[in-house]
Amino acid sequence: MQAIEVRRFGGPEELVPVDRPDPEPGPGQVVVAVSAADTLFVETQIRSGWGGEFFDVRPPYVPGDGAAGEVTAVGEGVDGAWLGRRVVTRTPGGGYASRVVVPADGLLPVPDDLDLTAAAALLHDGVTGMGVFEAARVRQGEWVLVVAAAGGMGSLLVQLSTAAGAHVIAAARGKRKLDLARELGADVVTDYSEPGWTDRVREATGGAGPAVVFDGAGGEIGRAAIAVAADGARISAHGAPSGGFAPIDPEEAARRGLTVRGIQDVQFGPEEFHRLAERALDEAAAGRIRPVIGRTFPLARAADAHRAIEAREILGKALLLPS
Repeated sequence: MQAIEVRRFGGPEELVPVDRPDPEPGPGQVVVAVSAADTLFVETQIRSGWGGEFFDVRPPYVPGDGAAGEVTAVGEGVDGAWLGRRVVTRTPGGGYASRVVVPADGLLPVPDDLDLTAAAALLHDGVTGMGVFEAARVRQGEWVLVVAAAGGMGSLLVQLSTAAGAHVIAAARGKRKLDLARELGADVVTDYSEPGWTDRVREATGGAGPAVVFDGAGGEIGRAAIAVAADGARISAHGAPSGGFAPIDPEEAARRGLTVRGIQDVQFGPEEFHRLAERALDEAAAGRIRPVIGRTFPLARAADAHRAIEAREILGKALLLPS
């Protein structure tokens, strides 16, 4: 089988295709033939050597924490009914591979009305998106600011907030991304690569600021988003693509009555992860949300996928497709 290995921290060129023996399942495990492997921006950061204080990853390793495909073999103690089932699963040993061995108790059946690429795209962004959306308690008529609104998770948060009856302000970079946010239901869009982008947020909210902020960018962009939030706002500062998680002064948060959740609040246990993933898959199968898949790449071109992600070229998700 083919896999992608990072042999040392560095640029995208460190993503090297390698041939490995086909895996065999152990007790309680299954083999999944991968149809689509998920990619995340944070995986490009980890590959570069960033985030050692958050993520215990050391080369050599196979990147990727999720994939969708078909069960082709089951180990001892696993129900044979899983054979041939379409599933999506986390991949503790790395998901950038044509076949993966995973624990059977982590398998999620993919609904018949959902294709495997959509399932792969929802495994992480769907789970995190559902989790932060539930925690934010978005109410009808509120103003919601979604930062990095054209990303895999941001595009879902725009849809979820719109469906809840909120007024959505989508912040993203460039016309293509802003047009996507409008298509997904955003009422107002603003380009955070332009000076004064938060003025548009203030104007839309009558000067009060949004009641909810979903910050998927971090860095100075995230800091500005939190600064423009209304007093008493609910904040999810879960993104770091702009150079780290948005810094938040606890004293200022207390003074303004902000409820702030960070990356530590989206580290869900197995049961909660399973529940949120099932909900995301069911919502997509019913047509209430749709993951945006901007590009797909052959598995062997994982380096190109990382380059495109780092260059902010992707609308929504980039997926790897083994041949």
